[in-house]
Amino acid sequence: MLDRIDRLILEELQRDAAQSVAQLGERVGLSSTPCWKRIKRMEDEGLLTGRVALVDRKKVGLPVTVFVSLRISQHDEASLKRFAALIADMPEVQEFHRMSGDVDYLLKVVTTSIEGYDQFYKKLIAVSDFRGVSSAFSMEQIKSSTALPLDLV
Repeated sequence: MLDRIDRLILEELQRDAAQSVAQLGERVGLSSTPCWKRIKRMEDEGLLTGRVALVDRKKVGLPVTVFVSLRISQHDEASLKRFAALIADMPEVQEFHRMSGDVDYLLKVVTTSIEGYDQFYKKLIAVSDFRGVSSAFSMEQIKSSTALPLDLV
């Protein structure tokens, strides 16, 4: 169970994981050693799964985001595992969700252009027999966050 200090540490790390343990401890009211021990415990428990740098996709030449809805033909376990492995291996796929309802999977894809998406699309349809593929291009990103709303728990 997370206590108030653990939540503060997680909120701070979500805001800026590059800060030193001393800076983080100061922000949450701990000295370096107890702060480091809490971080280490949360890593060992799997609460912290990694620390990354966030890259501006537009500045690196990936301005296009496409949400791709997939309906697949094969639903047996072996086919699903093979399909999941193939999709997870595609670097353009930023998120990959198995869905309820009419759509089997939803992908969030980033790419260079409409032509770049067309190349991805051709690669995608080559890996499986789909019952349906629908693509929706994001016109404007209004909100994007990697921070979880820890105040809800």
